[in-house]
Amino acid sequence: MKTKTAPAFVRLIERLRETGGLKDTDIANFAGVSAATVSRWTTGCEAPRPKTQLFVSDLAFVATRLGEYYHPGEIRAWLYARHPQLDSERVVDLIHDDRAEDVLAIIDRLDADAYL
Repeated sequence: MKTKTAPAFVRLIERLRETGGLKDTDIANFAGVSAATVSRWTTGCEAPRPKTQLFVSDLAFVATRLGEYYHPGEIRAWLYARHPQLDSERVVDLIHDDRAEDVLAIIDRLDADAYL
């Protein structure tokens, strides 16, 4: 029997959809699972692995921070794009590598009115 998804995790997925402009296929691609798995998470039928929960949590936090400056479609593009200020790496790859702090440091520059 599979463990059920906690409501807090479901809210993270909803935040990625609403604030981040992500579709279930985007979340699935980023997390390395199928879109059907994301659907099972959101219906509470199955819980993701702890490492995946951490990844989705970091991704949702980054999307929320970007939501202070960008619209959902722009956030989606920002997550997929390679960034010169991140040594031409993609945000989602950095988050996968437990380097969300590097991404957040770039976002913090927006707080200082620096252009990205």
